[in-house]
Amino acid sequence: MTTKGIMKTILIIICVWAWGLFFWFSSAMANDYNKAMTGHVITQTIQGNSIDSSVFEAEIQKITHKFSLDMISAFEKHLPSILDSISAQLRAEADKTYKCALQSDEYKNKDCK
Repeated sequence: MTTKGIMKTILIIICVWAWGLFFWFSSAMANDYNKAMTGHVITQTIQGNSIDSSVFEAEIQKITHKFSLDMISAFEKHLPSILDSISAQLRAEADKTYKCALQSDEYKNKDCK
C-alpha cells in the first residue's frame, strides 16, 4: 500500500470516528436511523468500499434542517428578551444623543466630543 493510500485510509477512519462521536453526543443518537447510518458508513469503510458523497450531503441537509428548527424555537422562546435588550440599547443611545445636543459647545463631556 502506498503512502497516499495509507493517508487516505487514516483520513477516512478519522472522519468516520469524528462523525460517530458527533452522533454519540448528539441528542438524536437514540433513534434507529442514526444507528443504521453510522453502521453503514463504518461497514463500508471497513470493507474498503467507497461511500457515496450524496449520503453525507443528505445527512448535512438533515442536520441543517434540525438546527434551523431548533434555532426558530429558541428565537420564539427568547424573542421578548432580545427585543427588550435592543429597545433598551436604542433608548440609551437616544438619551445620549439628546443630552449631547443640550450641552453647549464650551462644555461637552467626553462622550459628546
